[in-house]
Amino acid sequence: MTPTLVRHHRHAESSAPVDTGSRARDWAEIQERMLAPLYEAVYRRLEVGAATRMLSLGCGSGLALLIAAGRGAHVTGIDADRERLALARTRLLPDPVGDAGTTAAGPLLLDGVPAVAAGHQPYGLITAFTPIGCSADDAEELVGSLGAAVPLAARGSTVVLTGWGPPERCATAAVLRVAARLAEGTGSSPGAGGWLGAQRDDLEDVALRTGLKPDGSGRVACPFGYADLDSAVRGLLSTRLFDAAVRATDRTQVEKEVAEALHPHLRRDGTVWMPNVFRYLVCTT
Repeated sequence: MTPTLVRHHRHAESSAPVDTGSRARDWAEIQERMLAPLYEAVYRRLEVGAATRMLSLGCGSGLALLIAAGRGAHVTGIDADRERLALARTRLLPDPVGDAGTTAAGPLLLDGVPAVAAGHQPYGLITAFTPIGCSADDAEELVGSLGAAVPLAARGSTVVLTGWGPPERCATAAVLRVAARLAEGTGSSPGAGGWLGAQRDDLEDVALRTGLKPDGSGRVACPFGYADLDSAVRGLLSTRLFDAAVRATDRTQVEKEVAEALHPHLRRDGTVWMPNVFRYLVCTT
């Protein structure tokens, strides 16, 4: 599945402070779809369908949930980003009821892992589709999330972890290194908030630390395709991987340097195209 190219108009003031609501919309409208081939590949492999009760960690604005629900799965999404979660509710819950934004038979969308499984039924599948391998902290955050989520799954359930592929197979790696370079003045640990570079056993290390048993893996091509340079910059900044760089310099400087790093991937028709490979690890509880 190839990401659809969508054109977006440039902001009048691109150097304005980050608006989290605007950034969440950029994520939903530009960037989130870049990982759709990964979602589809995992769902095909696991035969996700009407019998699946799925808990999605870091569900963002809900695209992965929407695809799973379209296959008949019963889905619960967790995301700490309130703006992204609000967009997920708009997508999945046209008539929300109650503080949790649920419908009688629809998905459950929450800003934190619940104390018990929704409906008191254990989950059979937990997905963590936010790829690790970018920063020094992302693996630690995933370990923490899994520590809270795995007890909600039935014994022998499936957990899917995802990460960036080898840097040499990810054209976006060179662009993400801009974030690490610009963030060096923040005093952050190496790789914090920027590109660290995926290691071969990142996912296996997380599985080991959380008591999961690896049971197969796969790689999926997820090219990042954008209608134009402006869309590419906005989409990449919506990932939050450049936040430390913005704090260390300013948004205008970050946008300028990201645009320069994207020029090798700019095609004659004005579109931007970057081949990438992502890896997933299938585990059991």
